Amino acid sequence: MLDRLFLSRFRNHGETVLSGTAQFNLLVGENGAGKTNVLEAISLIAPGRGLRRAGLPEIAAQDGGGGFAVSADLCVPGAAPVRLGTGTAPERPTRRLVQVNGANATATSLAEWLSIGWLTPAMDRLFTESAGGRRRFLDRLVLALRPAHAGHAARLENAVRERNRMLTDPRTPDPWWLDAIELQIAEAGSAVAQARADLIAQLDAVLAALPDAPFARPALTYRPGGPIAAEALAEALRESRPRERAAQRTLTGPHRDELEVIMAAKNQPAADCSTGEQKAMLIALVLAHSHLLESGGETRPRLLLLDEVAAHLDPVRREALFDRLRTGSAQVWLTGTETAPFGPILEEAAVWHVREGTATRM
Repeated sequence: MLDRLFLSRFRNHGETVLSGTAQFNLLVGENGAGKTNVLEAISLIAPGRGLRRAGLPEIAAQDGGGGFAVSADLCVPGAAPVRLGTGTAPERPTRRLVQVNGANATATSLAEWLSIGWLTPAMDRLFTESAGGRRRFLDRLVLALRPAHAGHAARLENAVRERNRMLTDPRTPDPWWLDAIELQIAEAGSAVAQARADLIAQLDAVLAALPDAPFARPALTYRPGGPIAAEALAEALRESRPRERAAQRTLTGPHRDELEVIMAAKNQPAADCSTGEQKAMLIALVLAHSHLLESGGETRPRLLLLDEVAAHLDPVRREALFDRLRTGSAQVWLTGTETAPFGPILEEAAVWHVREGTATRM
């Protein structure tokens, strides 16, 4: 689990230290106090842009000189703690820095040390927003099982961006260079698509074995944006050049994948379900993913960040959520405006009161 979490010049936190953590960790305070900022800081100890997907300059405190720092000790039984850190320097506020035990490292390498998942109020729109949001959600779930997925996804994104640049160039692209770029898309894209397809099949099998209550059970379907096999994807890209040059963007490949979600009990698209049903399906997905990690023998430490989740659940669903989390091995971080909804776990939780960017142990 993570311990001695340190935030410096991070949003509204000047210098905040949280130590003495437990399996359940609760941040309590008024809206705007800085609770979600702590979760965001934790989410950055992983590849990617964190739970808010914010640009690095947005994160640094306005009066902090342009840089910020986050570090935490990763504690594993029988081994020395590992210090993981990330942040930016004031002179280069757009360049992310990462360190492991004081040595420079890459952001993608953080996935080798731990896996982090989260559920936030903004994700309530997951089923109604663009397909891109669902792809990012899916990729975070894959990353928890396959640390190499971050590298494949980054290579795919860079290659698609380069091909799109060539497609918008008024000059005729060099066929040889297009071949090379499309080979990169095919190789990285095949790895990304196969990992997504495998995870959805595994998740759907776990979900199918669950009852329809207390959390609405979702049924999942993977809709690929092109062939999954590398050779077939490369061929599809070659054949689509005239059409995609006219469209000035790449229309074939995993960057067009879709995750289709249906509420099983009603056979109704998730986008057409009530807000409460969508929230329940999201929680069911997160819990199924946690079960998958447990049963799959995942050895990396796991964290689950739940922002303002308990307050929107009735007592029966809250109890069920806490029971499921308690039986797992993940360290859980939760936020709320008051302690009442967390009654069943208060005695076993580490609790901090957050006020104006300061966290005080309760």
